[in-house]
Amino acid sequence: MNRRRFAAVGLAAAITLALGACSSGAGSSPSSSSSGGADTSLSDVQSKGELVVATEGTYKPFTYHEGGSGSLTGYDVEIAKAVAAKLGVKATFRETQFDGIFAGLEAKRFDMIANQISINPERSAKYDFSTPYTISPGVIVTKADDNSITSFDSLKGKTTAQSLTSNYYKLAQQSGANVQAVEGWAQAIALLRQGRVDAVVNDKLTYLDYTKTNPNAGLKIAAETADKSKNAFAFHKGATALVKAVDKALADLQSDGTLTKISMKYFGADVSK
Repeated sequence: MNRRRFAAVGLAAAITLALGACSSGAGSSPSSSSSGGADTSLSDVQSKGELVVATEGTYKPFTYHEGGSGSLTGYDVEIAKAVAAKLGVKATFRETQFDGIFAGLEAKRFDMIANQISINPERSAKYDFSTPYTISPGVIVTKADDNSITSFDSLKGKTTAQSLTSNYYKLAQQSGANVQAVEGWAQAIALLRQGRVDAVVNDKLTYLDYTKTNPNAGLKIAAETADKSKNAFAFHKGATALVKAVDKALADLQSDGTLTKISMKYFGADVSK
């Protein structure tokens, strides 16, 4: 899931989607009237009675199809539906490959993205974001009976398994670990359970998702990072009215316990705050 922390949208993809939006006619754009200068992002959603949401549909447990071919569901999907209900409209999902999801947002094919989008300076310069609805630190995962690792400093001289494309590969190296490159979480955790590495550094959400379906894996969180990833809904720049309305909806959902309930359903822990 670390690939969501940064995505470079290709110029060709952006041009293709932008041209597609132009050729499809003004009526296909969720917020087409906002291009005139006035912020009609919220009124556009209200007038059409739907919130158009971009999501992958292939990113379990956040956005996926039940049983592989069933209805679209997931943590992000359920929260987006709850937000739409608070706005008094329905959520309409448009499944989009992640490589083109931001270009589609820029072309105003969607009102927002719900796909565990991490907030970072690069993205904040180009897009607007809601209040975060997922907050997660990085963690060191070890065997449950291993008490030799209690902090990132204690990774020095230990062996960890990390994906080369993961942000946590560098963190493990900086902590002094001997890093064994793997293809992803599944391979890394297999090596840990076999005792071939001492630890795995990854996102807490990944760990919680794994242990929810593998409760007897014999693993534990040995330490957490001070910095936490904050994931939120993404909007095109200038959708201020819609962002404010979504933020109020999220605050209401936090207050009435809905976000906690959805979070507990998918992770067995409250990752919404």
